[in-house]
Amino acid sequence: MKRIILLSLFVGSMFSQPLLAQNATPDFMRSMGKMYVVVAVIVAVFIGIVIFLTYLDNRLTRLENQIHDNDQKQ
Repeated sequence: MKRIILLSLFVGSMFSQPLLAQNATPDFMRSMGKMYVVVAVIVAVFIGIVIFLTYLDNRLTRLENQIHDNDQKQ
C-alpha cells in the first residue's frame, strides 16, 4: 500500500511541475516569435493532409466509376 501511495505521489509531482511553469512559457514563446512558427507548421500540415485526402478521394471515385462501367458493359 505504501508503494502505491509513494508511486502516485511521485507520478503526481512529475506532472505538476510542468503545469507550474506554464505561466512563463506562452509569454516567452510569443516574445521570441516562435508561437507563430508553430501555428504556421500546424496549419501547413493540416492543409497538406486535406489536399492529400481530396486527391485520394478523387482518385478512388474515378476507380469506382471505372469498375462500375466495366460491370455494366459485361
